[in-house]
Amino acid sequence: MHPRELLQRFGYRPKKRLGQNFLVDSKAAARIAQLVIDSGQERVIEIGPGTGTLTHALVEAHANVTAIELDENMVRVLRSREDLPGAALVQADALTFDYISFAAGGPWIVTGNLPYNIATPLILRFVEMKDGPQTLVVMMQKDVVDRFRAVPGTRAYGSLSVAVQYAMNVERAFTLSPRAFYPQPKVDSSIVVLRRRDRPAVTVSDEARFWQVVRGAFAYRRKTLANSLSLALHRERAAVTDTLRRLDYDTEIRGEQLAIGDFARIADALPSG
Repeated sequence: MHPRELLQRFGYRPKKRLGQNFLVDSKAAARIAQLVIDSGQERVIEIGPGTGTLTHALVEAHANVTAIELDENMVRVLRSREDLPGAALVQADALTFDYISFAAGGPWIVTGNLPYNIATPLILRFVEMKDGPQTLVVMMQKDVVDRFRAVPGTRAYGSLSVAVQYAMNVERAFTLSPRAFYPQPKVDSSIVVLRRRDRPAVTVSDEARFWQVVRGAFAYRRKTLANSLSLALHRERAAVTDTLRRLDYDTEIRGEQLAIGDFARIADALPSG
């Protein structure tokens, strides 16, 4: 049943404050479900099932699904559906759900049509989580996925690109137009597959310092790397430029020109301050 019809049956309307744009494209849902099954992980958490289009596709694909839904109205809709046998439904906030306890049960995967207002912080939590999901197959705004996949020297490249690529391999599976959702959003959405690396993309001697350098490099995007790191890390600019010279970097280089390995080299060489 179309999400609009399900909502009308209950007298509900999508809530903008929760970023509710429900998937209506059943073929797209089936493609996402197949990507989930192909990951090889048996236990699946679905974030924001909404009216259940993807949940149904996952059940049809014989996935072991735990669906986390914040909106009590959507919980009522989901529980009214008789075509979701075996799917466990949990009313909870995806940002505060106890994933650590869930992870204790073995390897797991995350999927879902992530609400725009929580997608980025939620992904970063999963990426950085000890015993986090091995794979994520999620729908997000296309421009956010562009940032996940971005390479040095492009406008989309930033600390988010480095954070995701440090821990995960990133692949865009396909893109959906606003017509695939109800109500229609104003932007395209992409399905991205994030697969956890066996080890981080680079080896660093001090991970905390590495992340300080990464965040500092992008803190002042209009400034050179030397100026940005000096301001963000409270270091003398001369100390930063000396480090760059020793590593054969142009002292006028900007953070967005550096690859992950470059950040690792600079972080390891920068004197403690």
